[in-house]
Amino acid sequence: MSEKEQATAQAAEETEKKSAEAPKAEQPEAAKSEKKEKKAKKPSEAEQLKEQLAKEHDQFLRLAAEYDNFRKRSQREKDGIYRDAVSDTVKKLLPVYDNLQRALLSETSDEAYKKGVEMTMTELKKIFTGLGVEAFGEKGDPFDPARHNAVMHVEDESLAENVIAEVFQTGFTLGDKVIRFAMVKVAN
Repeated sequence: MSEKEQATAQAAEETEKKSAEAPKAEQPEAAKSEKKEKKAKKPSEAEQLKEQLAKEHDQFLRLAAEYDNFRKRSQREKDGIYRDAVSDTVKKLLPVYDNLQRALLSETSDEAYKKGVEMTMTELKKIFTGLGVEAFGEKGDPFDPARHNAVMHVEDESLAENVIAEVFQTGFTLGDKVIRFAMVKVAN
């Protein structure tokens, strides 16, 4: 080969190298921009973990709130069941209370009998008080249609309007719940 041919061959090789290098130089830039687009589109692993943690934290908070609501609802139901059981038991004991009340009002010459009835009535009232049961409906109290059952009406100038003139049957409450309405006579 002549020098001229060698120079031409070297020039051709250099041109090929340059042309080969030029696209290689462009390729990393193109690859970098593609990677940037992929990063922009696809969140990083740390962001994915943060998102997953946030979802699990939200699920945990919801579960904790559901459990708290369940606990409160169960407690309310339990309290309601207890109150209903006490109410039903007291309803069954009210005829005994009424009979003891009638026995106290009747005349008797036997003092031991009267004292025994008084003691029994005192113990029954203590039991009712211990259960949270309160009696209501006394003579002179204002009439309340939500708690009293008016079976008679009387015109009496000595009493104010809508006042209980006489109590036929004592009423009982357990908290806000009326176990038995008081049966009364209302004045004016």
